[in-house]
Amino acid sequence: MQNRAKNIKNDDHLSAFLQADKGELLEVIEKNHLLISQQESRIKILEEALRQARYKRFAPSSEKSNDQTNLFDEAELEAADETFEPEQKTEPKGKKEKTGRKPFSKNIPRTPVFIDLSEEEKVGAIDVFYTKVREELDIIPAKVQILEYFQQKAVFADAEDKDSRSMKAAMMPKHPLAKSMGSTNLMAHIIISKYADGLPLYRMEGILSRYGGDITRATMANWIIKLATELQPLINLMRDHQLSDDIIQMDETVLKVLKEPGLSTTSDKYMWVSRGGPPGQTSVLFEYDPSRKKEVPLRLLDDFSGYLQTDGYAGYNAVGKKNGATSVGCWDHSRRKFKEAQSAQPKSKKGQKPSKADMALAQINKLYRIERTIKEASIDEKLKARQEESQPVLEKLREWVGNNLGKVPHDSLTGKALTYLNNQWDKLIVYCEDGRLNISNVLAENAIRPFVIGRKAWLFSDTPKGAYASSVHYSMIETAKANGLEPYAYLVHVLNKLPYADTVEKLEALLPWNFKKSTLEKVKDAVH
Repeated sequence: MQNRAKNIKNDDHLSAFLQADKGELLEVIEKNHLLISQQESRIKILEEALRQARYKRFAPSSEKSNDQTNLFDEAELEAADETFEPEQKTEPKGKKEKTGRKPFSKNIPRTPVFIDLSEEEKVGAIDVFYTKVREELDIIPAKVQILEYFQQKAVFADAEDKDSRSMKAAMMPKHPLAKSMGSTNLMAHIIISKYADGLPLYRMEGILSRYGGDITRATMANWIIKLATELQPLINLMRDHQLSDDIIQMDETVLKVLKEPGLSTTSDKYMWVSRGGPPGQTSVLFEYDPSRKKEVPLRLLDDFSGYLQTDGYAGYNAVGKKNGATSVGCWDHSRRKFKEAQSAQPKSKKGQKPSKADMALAQINKLYRIERTIKEASIDEKLKARQEESQPVLEKLREWVGNNLGKVPHDSLTGKALTYLNNQWDKLIVYCEDGRLNISNVLAENAIRPFVIGRKAWLFSDTPKGAYASSVHYSMIETAKANGLEPYAYLVHVLNKLPYADTVEKLEALLPWNFKKSTLEKVKDAVH
């Protein structure tokens, strides 16, 4: 009996041991399953990153959505059997736009070229006339010349003292850089070539030398830096003018400055750009700052409390907190993130359901199509269209984002795109409350693009003074362009008039929106 009881007890111990061992085994299996799941998810993310890298390397550079995103009109993932209706493409009515060579601008000067018959060929003719048969675009190569100034002087004799003499000299024109060996035309040419055309100074040095004008790049750099200081009062007025309106767009990009005190050569510094001002009086202003901290937009925007449109960088939020400015998001950035996710997808198979990136882009593209249809509409018409057409799309998209936010890996490209869209949502919908606002920050991005292109040519700035000079000259050029002015002629006009602008009123007269374009045409004719 005792042995039986002992055996039963041993069995109980064995059973308990086996149960405990089973529990540990199940726990190990569960951990392994979790680990395998995490590894599979990681592999998918790495494969996605590899596909994206291949796409960026070999695919054409464009942010336009491909046809795949236009196939789907609905994005209802909650339904068990997801269904998607193909989007009906409609051809615009009316005649197709004519294709062919674009006609030359009417503003280009024209020089007639007469092709004559020989005298023998005209013998017996009762009438001779010309007909215009074609046009050719011609160019006159750069010409280097020396301007020799001869100052006229007059000598006067004293009426009472015949031996006494006095002299009067003609007033010499003022130059923004006194005693400089370069004309204002040359200096304007150097600035435009470098900052509008992306031509490095060493190339300009070679070009001028080829034509007989030996000016070192060091001299040109010195002119650029000194002229930036002279032009700063105009930049200050443009800044005040920009802040007088209630809509500003901002963006920033990286700039390498080698000799920034206290910072390493390889560390990133930044060029900031802001675009705004009253209608028809737009200023585009660049500002160099080694920092990307919130203090920079706070300094640049001062007490600005209107609409501030930016990308998703959190540094701009301080302007809203301190000044009460309303943050406006940029749908281009959200669309771009979903485009990246889409480009990293495996090749779709026939009958395969669209991805979440496809569906998000389909809805976002609807918003852009609405904007294209109202591009030329009035402010009130834009506001009405957005409230009636865009708002329902936004509501549907908002619901879809909330339902799918946790259904994809957070670290995947689609997960990051969804998170960005969710975090930026309150800013992204602001454009629907005012017809003057844009769906994206594209105007500021377009304004900073010449700087980005130019940076590829000159790569870096040597000193903070050079970076500062770049910001001034880019501001002058891009503001001129934003107001429909040819930047070279405008800059020549400003450099010639600036030495005489000794009052605020005279400085304000040099702002691009304060003089007639006919004035600039006269300047253009004079320098060509």
